[in-house]
Amino acid sequence: MTNDRPHITHSDLDQQTIALIDAIAGEIRSSIRDGRLPAINLPIRSLDNVDYDEAKGYFELGAACKVRSLTVNTARSFAQTLRLMATSRVMVENNDFATKREAYYISKNWGACRFDEQAESDATMDDIEALASVHGLSREQLRFYPESHGGSVAGRLVVVDRNPATGETVEVDCARLGSGAYSIPHSVEQLSFRTDARFILAIETGGMFQRLNKHRFWETARCILVELGGVPTRATRRFIRLLSDRQDLPVYCFVDCDPYGFTNIYRTLKVGSGNAAHVNRFLCVPRARFLGVTPQDIIDFGLEDATHPLGGVDIKRAQDALHNDPFVRANPEWIAAIEQLLRMGVRAEQQALAKWGLNYVIDDYLPRKLAKVDSFLP
Repeated sequence: MTNDRPHITHSDLDQQTIALIDAIAGEIRSSIRDGRLPAINLPIRSLDNVDYDEAKGYFELGAACKVRSLTVNTARSFAQTLRLMATSRVMVENNDFATKREAYYISKNWGACRFDEQAESDATMDDIEALASVHGLSREQLRFYPESHGGSVAGRLVVVDRNPATGETVEVDCARLGSGAYSIPHSVEQLSFRTDARFILAIETGGMFQRLNKHRFWETARCILVELGGVPTRATRRFIRLLSDRQDLPVYCFVDCDPYGFTNIYRTLKVGSGNAAHVNRFLCVPRARFLGVTPQDIIDFGLEDATHPLGGVDIKRAQDALHNDPFVRANPEWIAAIEQLLRMGVRAEQQALAKWGLNYVIDDYLPRKLAKVDSFLP
């Protein structure tokens, strides 16, 4: 009887992942054998254990740790952590993966240490990921994938992937997809790129992405368009980071002019978030700059009558950013922009530019903005 399963070649990161899990298991086994209380040291994932390093360009996890030991009260959570790590090892060994939802259901066969709710499995997964991140490994390397894939891509880019079954090279030319676009997969580590683009334009809304793609803005501007779809997914952020690093491309962000666009969408892409500080080093895009829409754009492009009043949530988010956000506080330009928005008391969407015509954004706004890259917010 022949074995038709393809031979699995493990990457260096795969081998590091297996070695890390084996080392942790070995330490626990040694503790039990020596009569010591087995324990796992896990980084603390909270804003109190986060630092913003301007030189590195992202929110970084601090040194504080918590100890998860095997006691009467913690036996269940300790066992769940080990079972989830064992699941990760098997998936890496077999070149497989599980979504976060699947990981929750896998535990239903674990007897007394099963997870009652997905929130439990997600939290345990985050703890394991935080531990792995200290060793340069991400959740995707542990083979736990989010349910959502990345955004859409169009423009002057060839994505080089491989057939997972045969290992055959697969090339996708993002300039030859008609009216469609390339969809970023869950995991992007295996991808490589070819491009003659000058920059990456990261766009908040699907509607604006579709307009720029339909009119082939990327052709004349010599760029790559990436749809963020609101707060970008992990896959989208990692894709942009790898593309920017490997092709030495700047990233310009085109989002709505409101506190959410500034502090949730743009800030998350550029420096990461506080509650995901353990993976910001993998996902953030330090080279990102804010193209617009800015508060000053509302004035410069005559959008005053195409705005909406700031709501209570907007005002609170802006004030929180001014007082508590390490990234904003480290950049006087952002402090000035947010204070200007609060004084104006309004917000503006990307689509507000349609006041001057559906393609005003292509014919006037973006060319004028791109001519002054040095003036972009940091």
